[in-house]
Amino acid sequence: MASALDDDEISNDDYYSLLNVRREATQEELKAAYRRLCMLYHPDKHRDPELKRQAEALFNLVHEAYEVLSEPQARAIYDIYGKRGLDVDGWEVVERKRSPAEIREEYERLQREREERRLQQRTNPKGSISVGIDATDLFDRYEEDYEDMVGGVPHIEINRMHISQSIEAPLTTKDTAILSGSLSTHNGNGGGTINLVCFILSIRSDFLESPQLQRPFVLLCLSFATAQCGLQFSSRGVRPGVTTVLARHLDKNTMGYLQWRWGIQSSMNTSVVRDTKSSHFTVAVQLGIPHTFMMMSYQYKFQDEDQTKIKGSVKSGFFGTVVEYGAERKISRHSVVGATVSVGVPQGVSLKIKLNRASQTYFFPIHLTDQLLPSAVFYATVGPLVFYLAIQQLVIRPYVRAQKEQELEKQRESSASNIAKKKQEAEAAVLLMQESVRRIIEAEESRMGLIILNAWYGKFVTDNSRKHERAKVIDVTVPLQCLVKDSKLILTEASKSGLPGFYDPCVGEEKSLKVLYQFRGVMHQVLSGDTEPLRIPKQSHRIDSDT
Repeated sequence: MASALDDDEISNDDYYSLLNVRREATQEELKAAYRRLCMLYHPDKHRDPELKRQAEALFNLVHEAYEVLSEPQARAIYDIYGKRGLDVDGWEVVERKRSPAEIREEYERLQREREERRLQQRTNPKGSISVGIDATDLFDRYEEDYEDMVGGVPHIEINRMHISQSIEAPLTTKDTAILSGSLSTHNGNGGGTINLVCFILSIRSDFLESPQLQRPFVLLCLSFATAQCGLQFSSRGVRPGVTTVLARHLDKNTMGYLQWRWGIQSSMNTSVVRDTKSSHFTVAVQLGIPHTFMMMSYQYKFQDEDQTKIKGSVKSGFFGTVVEYGAERKISRHSVVGATVSVGVPQGVSLKIKLNRASQTYFFPIHLTDQLLPSAVFYATVGPLVFYLAIQQLVIRPYVRAQKEQELEKQRESSASNIAKKKQEAEAAVLLMQESVRRIIEAEESRMGLIILNAWYGKFVTDNSRKHERAKVIDVTVPLQCLVKDSKLILTEASKSGLPGFYDPCVGEEKSLKVLYQFRGVMHQVLSGDTEPLRIPKQSHRIDSDT
């Protein structure tokens, strides 16, 4: 049943947009909007058989929207599943007599069961490839080398490589076995390992219902503990290992962890992690042989579509002190690229390049120098940035633009028949509005009220760099004037393509609404985004009446 209600199958019809009401609209607001539309589109107001038929179709659609949104149970189902959820015969998912809160809770339970079934079917393969590059010849050559190598090329070599792969096998809904293997080589010496890890304990306690989040229904876990055992198979024999983790929520965004590891790199680690929408902060202390250190890191998350992050960390232990800083950014739907500069004593300066593609991760640690040279730090910082900007302009942006065009073209082809149908419905609605609009304009002119002179909806090309693109707009002057009441036009926060007399002229592209109107004898112009609420009259750009 859940599979029949996937997001991509939900109908695009928006009842809220059709009635021009908020998603939080009260019963009184719904009733007022319904009565007004019934007066506009009632079939008995038309004598022409074709107009009468079109008015009846639109009137029935308005009545259907009001029936759904005015009934609490049906409205809850529509809010969760969309129109497709209302068409399920018998409604096997939940009983209609339940309250909206119970329906949402049942939906969350079904979603969890669905995720559990998916978990049983997947192996979740993950892999990583690390290629170590020795580029110290760029910065650590001695003066006599220059005398012997005039015009020579610095020697850069790959001195190590590590490949690992893992798969998961769910044993139950809570317990999982992980099989992983790795191969590595360093300066001509190679080796390999096979690891088998099995989670043997998973305890969660102190569940609380979150009162702030009513939809979706969530539970907040205050603490949990996990344990896992593993076996490492290598040329040196079989080594067992046990790892336990105890974690607890310190507040809404902060977690505390206590980890103990025995057998394979034995250690004890305690850490505090604070993760918010805009930042990620970690402080950790580890005791172990040979890995004993203190570490503190901070990551800032930009709120952009590319999910840009900048980060820095300080790590100090028996091995010395290391300072790292870097950034990462999403370059496509499934790919993330990042670069980190590592400066430490006695490690020197290194540049680490990371590319994450779906479940595969590629590392390229480049060792630049064994000394703390300012030139190495400078080139390690500036070099990747310049290279990324060049690749972004010459490769990534053209590729992403071409991909988007292909997707839009496929979307246009698949929805061509639906667009044609919506266009016919919009044109029919405009014909039905003509008489009402004439009366509204006469009433508004008598009191110097709101007159919609021109209105366009769709894609406007205002950027000079995109002038080669064609604007795709439709005239919506009549539908907007029909929505004017008492010298006011109010559009709620919903896609305007669902309003009577509207349709989407450019599926998948960014749209806006441009309105040229007259109020109290003065002409104004306003531009609004597709889903932005709009209220006219409002403070807008005033233009001369002769333009």
